[in-house]
Amino acid sequence: MSVAERQAPELRVQKWISKDGGNVVAPLNLSDLGTGPKILLAFQHWCHGCHLHGFPTLQKLYGALSSKGVGFAVIQTVFEGAHENTVEKLRVNQLKYELPVAFGHDDPPAGAMFPTFMEDYRTRGTPWFTVIDAGGRIVFSDFHLDADRLVKDLDQA
Repeated sequence: MSVAERQAPELRVQKWISKDGGNVVAPLNLSDLGTGPKILLAFQHWCHGCHLHGFPTLQKLYGALSSKGVGFAVIQTVFEGAHENTVEKLRVNQLKYELPVAFGHDDPPAGAMFPTFMEDYRTRGTPWFTVIDAGGRIVFSDFHLDADRLVKDLDQA
């Protein structure tokens, strides 16, 4: 597993929908995802790789790990294509991939070039997977995640 090994910053994403599509009033915190490991997927609606690889990988991970205390969240990082990567697309993708997890929409703050998640987590595009261990440390951060290996690694932890 590719290791980043640094403390995970708190999420600053301001717009969220809950696992059932309702609006979340306050920003979602990492602690809202539980006390165990966490898996975050950064995506863009118009990203072909997100639909070809990112979401299917997340579906596999969710199916194998959601009942084992692993928390999940999906964040649309809008670093380009704001006309296509809209807040409305959160629910579209949540339903399409049958993922009952929180989805966030991360526009760059005023005057910033990149969304908060990209800045704070040092991501370089989409689809981007971030895995945080139960101690709050980033243990994986990259484009391609081997779902079978991660499931095996978390089962042995």
